[in-house]
This record gives sequence, C-alpha cells and structure tokens, in this order.
Amino acid sequence: MQLSRFSDLGLRAMMLLAAADDGRSTTKAIAAAAQASEHHIAKAITRLSALGCVSSLRGRGGGLRITDTGRDMRVGELIRLLEHDRPVVECGGDKPCPLVPACRLRRALADAQASFYRELDQYTVADLAGPTLLPLTGLRTAVG
Repeated sequence: MQLSRFSDLGLRAMMLLAAADDGRSTTKAIAAAAQASEHHIAKAITRLSALGCVSSLRGRGGGLRITDTGRDMRVGELIRLLEHDRPVVECGGDKPCPLVPACRLRRALADAQASFYRELDQYTVADLAGPTLLPLTGLRTAVG
C-alpha cells in the first residue's frame, strides 16, 4: 500500500511537532524540516487541526502545537483519517471492473490493508518521535 503525499506530509508534520523542542512550531519551519512546500504543509495542518491533533494560536508566543489527542493517536488510525479509509483499489466508479462478480482479489487486498493498519496501530505518533528515534532541535524557528 502506498500513502498519498498528503498523508505522508501529515505524518511528517505530526512527528516534527511531537519532537519540537518546546512543543510548538510554525508551518514555515515544518515545511523546511520536512523539505516540502509550505502550501502543502498548511493543507495538512488544516486537516490535522480539524481532527483535533494540532492546535494553533496566533500572535506572539503562538504557533502550532500537537495536542494530547495527536500525540497519543495510533498511527494506523491517523492514516485512516487522512486517507479517508480508502480501499487499496477502486473496483466501482464510472468504469467498474468487469471481474467484480467473481473477484477474490478485492477481499485479499482488503485483508492486507487491515493487516497494514493493525501493524501501524501498535505505534503512537509519540512513539515515532521519541528522542532516540527523531532527535530534532531548533524546530521552533520563526515562533516568538
């Protein structure tokens, strides 16, 4: 299974926020650390905020912070939310697959996807950003 670029950036943003020195950062600093466009990071942060994983405060002393919900979220659950729990392959749509009535591949792929998420659910965002795994410093750039 391959994650969308959006989910990849959302995960990177969460890991960077979880590892930030004082728990806060900016979209610009996250984009620089993730080597991604600020616009794309902003879209991911907007979605993460809507999910309750990130909070933002404007003004001096503000910035982005990971919430307790975000820090404790299971990685599989976060990906499900970011990917909208899409199936690995789309069998329907405008041009549905002609093999659907007798297809066994859909079930096999659904089982594999469930295993993928189950494996990732063993980890929280905090686990991925632990000090021995992701030693990031100076992410607070441009907050203040």
